[in-house]
Amino acid sequence: MLKRFLAIFTLLLFAVVALAGCGGSTQKAASNAPESKAPASEQAKEPFMVGFIYVGPVGDAGYTYAHDLGRKFLEEQVSGVKTVYLESVKEGTDDERALENLVQQGCKVIFATSFGYMDAVQKVAAKHPDVIFEHCSGYKTSPNAGTYFGRDYQARYLAGIVAGKATKSNIIGYVAAQTIPEVYRGIDAFTLGALSVNSKVKVKVNWTNTWYDPVKEKEAAKSLLEQGADVIAQHQDTPAAMQAAEEAGKLSMGYNSDMRKFAPKAVMTGPVWNWGPYYVKTVKAVMDKTWKMDQYWGPMKDGIIDLGPYGPMVSEDVKALVAAKKQEINDGKFIVFNGPIKDNTGKVRVPAGKSMTDQEMLSMDWLVEGVESTNK
Repeated sequence: MLKRFLAIFTLLLFAVVALAGCGGSTQKAASNAPESKAPASEQAKEPFMVGFIYVGPVGDAGYTYAHDLGRKFLEEQVSGVKTVYLESVKEGTDDERALENLVQQGCKVIFATSFGYMDAVQKVAAKHPDVIFEHCSGYKTSPNAGTYFGRDYQARYLAGIVAGKATKSNIIGYVAAQTIPEVYRGIDAFTLGALSVNSKVKVKVNWTNTWYDPVKEKEAAKSLLEQGADVIAQHQDTPAAMQAAEEAGKLSMGYNSDMRKFAPKAVMTGPVWNWGPYYVKTVKAVMDKTWKMDQYWGPMKDGIIDLGPYGPMVSEDVKALVAAKKQEINDGKFIVFNGPIKDNTGKVRVPAGKSMTDQEMLSMDWLVEGVESTNK
């Protein structure tokens, strides 16, 4: 009888200890949880995730840097948004994997900021119809993937005016990245602007076949300087070509961001991007469920692209000349690619009385009369 009593007592004691152990674990978890006074609905609300992939590092001081300023502007302006980014993502190699990475991180909107990401965007967008994709400078679309860019050729034309007025040798060097329509358009618009104020100008182009390579960009600029260029323009992602011009005592034209601080004695001005407002508008539309697929190609008057601040070497007369032409462009009274325009082989590309269509500009693969290409 005593053994039976002890056995029952031992079982009861074990049960009490076990129950106490479970209760202690629950209490510990509760005590570690942060106390919140916010309503339950707010506690459960997660940030609205927005992702970016960049072709270069955010510290390139140019193209990627300008996009990253836009990303930061988005976070500042839209409550509840959290952004993530992946930098130095190689086109055609790492881009699809990077986009999938951002999807897995919970991004509801993804901005792919380089032309070479176009096919990857289409592939990943097809797999994730609930995610909105925006591709910069491309032309392929799908129901959940739009495109966006600015008419940088308008600002390029204005930059050409400044360069055409500045050159003494009548040779302007142009360090160009990839042989795609965007770069051709820029070179051609810039040359037309320079020729509008100086019919003796020749624009010599040196191709690097890379977006981001400071060493190669600088060497390309040096080569052009050795050929007699006294102004260096560029379509590249860093200020390296501008620094080469300053070291040679020559002038330059920046791009993407205000590059004056990197070569203050050389940089006269240059087209600059302002991506922030577009990012804000797009993300708000997705959050409000009003987003519609679009192929946005904003003009200079929208503010997405403009001519940057002037250096002290630019005269007031030149500033006034540029301001007048800018107003004509913004008012629709002047069209950059209005005929007659010949290419650099003498072939008429745009007849008199005609203007290039958007489709023609978006597929541009030729150089205007007055351009000499050094390695293509």
